[in-house]
Amino acid sequence: MRELRIEAGAFALVVGLFLAGCRNAQNDPNAGAPPPLRVERADPNTFQVEHPEQFPLIAAVEHLSTSQLKATATISPDISKTVPVISLTTGRVVEIQARLGDEVKKGQVLLRVESADLAGALSDYRKAVADEQLASTQLGRSADLYAKGAISLNDLQVAQDTEAKAKVDVENTTEHVRVLGGDLNSPSAIVDIRAPISGVITDQEVTNAAGVAGLSSPNPFTISDLSTVWVLCDVYENDLPTVRIGDTAEVRLNAYPDGVFSGRIGNIGPVLDPNIRAAKVRIEVANPGLMRVGMFAIATFHGQKQERFAAVPAAAILHLHDRDWVYMPLGGKQFRRVEVSAGDMLPGNLQVILTGITSGQQVVVNALDFQNTVEQ
Repeated sequence: MRELRIEAGAFALVVGLFLAGCRNAQNDPNAGAPPPLRVERADPNTFQVEHPEQFPLIAAVEHLSTSQLKATATISPDISKTVPVISLTTGRVVEIQARLGDEVKKGQVLLRVESADLAGALSDYRKAVADEQLASTQLGRSADLYAKGAISLNDLQVAQDTEAKAKVDVENTTEHVRVLGGDLNSPSAIVDIRAPISGVITDQEVTNAAGVAGLSSPNPFTISDLSTVWVLCDVYENDLPTVRIGDTAEVRLNAYPDGVFSGRIGNIGPVLDPNIRAAKVRIEVANPGLMRVGMFAIATFHGQKQERFAAVPAAAILHLHDRDWVYMPLGGKQFRRVEVSAGDMLPGNLQVILTGITSGQQVVVNALDFQNTVEQ
């Protein structure tokens, strides 16, 4: 009888547990759903998922293109269009009308200098004019006297020589005043230093009340015409066959990565830098106004022969930590994140892969979706 009671109690316990499980299943909305996606990683670039069918795959297609070479570059002014502003006079700066970085026009006054040299030149000019007027008057008188036989031919020739020398002195002093920057129509000891060309002031070596020592001192200003700039980059020795003088190169500014500017290779340095084994390459580019001296850029050179590259949908490429990645299946439930070098965009929302994978290899169609899933 006691054994019967034990068996009845055990049966009641089993029935109770079954009924409790049924009530829990009815209350839990996730009951009966497949187990959640689990990610197991040993290698930080290897991922294992429970349901790989959630991530469609696509095979990389082949794309024929010319070889490319990319190099980091900087924007520099065109040396042939960079002109120093010089002052031939010595003196004290009394006014500065332009500053570093200003855009100026040809003939615009940049600074004014009070010059003792110009004051002396103007004094010499006035004296020369007075001497020439006196010599001219004396020559006229001598000519009249010679015509009447009152003086000899020698006296007349002396007066002619004196008048000719006086004219030479006037011409010399006039040129001296002009060279120093003076104006004979409004004589003054103040010299206006004007811009020799239109452009941007890229260097300033003068301040208010400073002294200007003429040609022996640093140039007060340097003006650069930035309508055309030089893009300078280093190309390694082994890559030099890719670049040729006269070829076209593409330039992308780091500040404006969506813009592409076309330039011409104007020079390839004849001497390699012994430290990095690279030659300096100069690209001449028309400046639309965005390029500023010192900016960083990426120069792209296109080779002469065609190469085979892979191309995948742009969504299959993940930009992470300043690098480009794709996810490739390893078989079973495993995937591997592979670093690639992404190239240009193609029609059909495809993007070229320069290095990392080859055509025919499979990648996850939506890399961002896969990344977000495995990070959860």
